[in-house]
Amino acid sequence: MRDALETWLRSAAARLHEEAAALTALDQAIGDGDHGINMDRGFTAIVAMLDGRPPADGGTSEAAATADVVRAAGKTLISTVGGASGPLYGTAFLRAAAAVAADQPSAAAALVAAMEAAATGIGALGKSTTGEKTMLDAIVPAAVAARAALDAGADTASVARAAAEAAAAGSEATIPMLATKGRASYLGERSIGHRDPGSASAALLLRTLAEVAGARPA
Repeated sequence: MRDALETWLRSAAARLHEEAAALTALDQAIGDGDHGINMDRGFTAIVAMLDGRPPADGGTSEAAATADVVRAAGKTLISTVGGASGPLYGTAFLRAAAAVAADQPSAAAALVAAMEAAATGIGALGKSTTGEKTMLDAIVPAAVAARAALDAGADTASVARAAAEAAAAGSEATIPMLATKGRASYLGERSIGHRDPGSASAALLLRTLAEVAGARPA
């Protein structure tokens, strides 16, 4: 799991770098105008953190080693990403790390538990829920779809694909929404017609995860 996690983090960093301008453009329409820049900075720092980490201790369980990397990634995001995204994504990773450390019965189960914990952590920190034009509009449907796929007996790749497709649909659904949380809420009805940048970055991260897991979302 740790190797797959590190592959995802590195791939996500590359994708965020490629899409930084597009994410920033989304944020310029309804936010602070720096989401892509901040996410690029944060994941570049994660790659540097990974490059500087020693090999996993042979006596450490796979779950513990994986959780340690997730936790380190969360701390890195909190310390390097500006605005609300740093604390929110950082909290998501920290909550996910705790779920992974619980030694789930399979990699697919660990992924679902991590996603559910991440969604709960973001909602609690942001005092938000779905329908408010935030990253939760991508992350919560993704977690729900991942749980349904797991319960139906899907493997890790299929769980990741279900999550990615739900996140993409959830992000798309933010376009006609009225923002009621964050900087976008200051715009009132002018926020309608724009995709939420946090939901877009979440969908990008989950699509990359699905690709790393061996599933290419539709």
